[in-house]
Amino acid sequence: MEQELTIQQVAAATGLSSYTLRYYERIGLLDPIGRATSGHRRYTTHDIEWIAFLNRLRAIGMPIRQMQEYAELRRLGTSTITQRRILLEQLRVSVEEQIRTLTENLAHINTKIDYYQAAEAECNHTLESETLRNSL
Repeated sequence: MEQELTIQQVAAATGLSSYTLRYYERIGLLDPIGRATSGHRRYTTHDIEWIAFLNRLRAIGMPIRQMQEYAELRRLGTSTITQRRILLEQLRVSVEEQIRTLTENLAHINTKIDYYQAAEAECNHTLESETLRNSL
């Protein structure tokens, strides 16, 4: 039998709050979660894997509405594989643009760091020269 986890365990494992997990279920990002006889949610390994994928989508900036669309296509089964692929390809283009922008910004930051390192070295050299002159 597959191990089932409580909402607190899943929250700890995924970094999402219990509130967010309930919200994701309510808006259809998660399929209805199984319940124990007590009525408490019980998450499966499959649920955890799907939540991890949702976390990745969210981390790279996919809007909730688009995540809902993707989740619905997933529920509809293999007939939607092409549509899901297209959604992910569109997301990839967006992520590649973000990477380009971040790379450009990093290059500018590195240029500034190099400038300040050179300025520090020049200041240190000047201070050493002044100290040497004053000691003579």
